[in-house]
Amino acid sequence: MATPHILIVEDDMMIALDLECIVLEAVNADTTVVSSVESAMLQVNNGITFAFLDIDVRDGKTYRLAERLHDREIPFAFVSGSDRARLPSGLRDTPYIAKPYVASAVTEALKENIAVARA
Repeated sequence: MATPHILIVEDDMMIALDLECIVLEAVNADTTVVSSVESAMLQVNNGITFAFLDIDVRDGKTYRLAERLHDREIPFAFVSGSDRARLPSGLRDTPYIAKPYVASAVTEALKENIAVARA
């Protein structure tokens, strides 16, 4: 099986590093960490297996990125302190991990979706 490639979109470097550590402890994966929607959009065609998206990052909300991931059938989860009820209607069923999060919630979302991506 190919090594999963996990995209982390988070503009708080401490949180980004924490998420990356959780990912690397949970699965053998390649990771890409970016802090903006623009940078993340450039990664969509680079073999992303799964993505963790903060909603509010440096250059705006990640909704457009989420829609592109959805269109390409790349699983993702929001990891955010934003109000889930404010998600656009088409994204309300997306897995959502509220900040502050616990590592097990991140690990569970990752493992569930990596299994789906590999099936």
